Amino acid sequence: MSRPVDVVLNLAPVEPTQLDALLGLIRPGGVLVNTTVWMPAPTDEERGVRGIDLFVRSDAAQLSHLVELIDGGELRVEVARRVPLAELPALHADAAAGALPSGKVVVTPGA
Repeated sequence: MSRPVDVVLNLAPVEPTQLDALLGLIRPGGVLVNTTVWMPAPTDEERGVRGIDLFVRSDAAQLSHLVELIDGGELRVEVARRVPLAELPALHADAAAGALPSGKVVVTPGA
């Protein structure tokens, strides 16, 4: 990699030193997202690189209940915009400019 990136997403249970080393790949102001449950994401406050811990609890019963609520019209998710993955940089620019509509944005894999 020849230049820093905005985000590093770590999905693997690596050693703490390996996770710390990922900070060097991220541009100032970027973020390291860590999904491993046994160690927190490091940060680099001097460069403004944030560490975020992201955990998901898979619960089939809870997901089924949400589907029932949606199907029954009791829960509504407002999708304001659908964006192909190729247009993700423009979506981020809109977000930075405060130009996103209210509601959720869905990123789709294709056009």
